[in-house]
Amino acid sequence: MIIKNNMLVEDAWQVLRLNEQNTAETIVVPEGKVIVPLKVWLAQRERLLPRQQHGEIGVWFSSDERPEDLKKDVDGFPVIAVDFPVFSDGRGYSIAYNLRARLGYSGELRAIGDVLRDQLFYMRRVGFDAFAARPDRDIHEALKGFEVFSEVYQSSVNQKLPLFKRAHRKGKLSVETLDDRNR
Repeated sequence: MIIKNNMLVEDAWQVLRLNEQNTAETIVVPEGKVIVPLKVWLAQRERLLPRQQHGEIGVWFSSDERPEDLKKDVDGFPVIAVDFPVFSDGRGYSIAYNLRARLGYSGELRAIGDVLRDQLFYMRRVGFDAFAARPDRDIHEALKGFEVFSEVYQSSVNQKLPLFKRAHRKGKLSVETLDDRNR
């Protein structure tokens, strides 16, 4: 089970990880829906491209990789994941933001690895919409991570307007009203 769009859903994808016996060039990608490491995609792109076009291949980033490396292929993936090797490694937030804001990725963006309840709210703010919680944690409890805050002040990937542009105050002019009056 994973959390997707704030609901628990069955996970149809398997995440492929390399071990000491495998290299990006030689690992055999199993059949079915597989999220492969970015380095496997880059090494085996021509072989995996037909499967990607049929919606069977996703890709995942480690925290030290750059979204720009996937720029020419980003729109073809039904799912892109970002691995958090430890909860304190925040580089995945930047990867997610760059995938959404700079590269325009609109498919499923999944957080994998050391994903904890306390992070979900913030991960959603930078563009994640799916979360594979740590296996040793209660996924039902993790869902409560979205209820931590009732309102946000700043704009973000999931809330384009800051609070001052969304709030309507009785008796006060909004920025939009002032802009209209100055035209």
